[in-house]
Amino acid sequence: MGFPSPATDYLEADLNLHEHVVKKPAATFFMRAKGESMTGAGIYPGDILVVDRSLDARSGHIVVAMVNSGFTLKRLVHQQGRILLVAENSQIKPIDVTEDANFQIFGVVTHNVHKLL
Repeated sequence: MGFPSPATDYLEADLNLHEHVVKKPAATFFMRAKGESMTGAGIYPGDILVVDRSLDARSGHIVVAMVNSGFTLKRLVHQQGRILLVAENSQIKPIDVTEDANFQIFGVVTHNVHKLL
């Protein structure tokens, strides 16, 4: 005979992660993070990202963007009339988005799921 678990009061029956992280299903997609550029924000290679295309990207948001035909995951920063895509890793320089760049934001990252072990 064992003792009751102190976690019993916090258990949810049939927890559906999708219900908690997806607000607009038609505008939301999942992707896996690659690379080390966002480790300072707690995003590691292989993490699952929830990306919402319906949100307006604002300075400070982490976004999935296309710059000159390449995709990137960075923090969007508006600074003195400039657009920067900034890594959360001091080894990686910011991307200065110039007027002639082929630039598009695909969505705002709203959640990150990663393994602890």
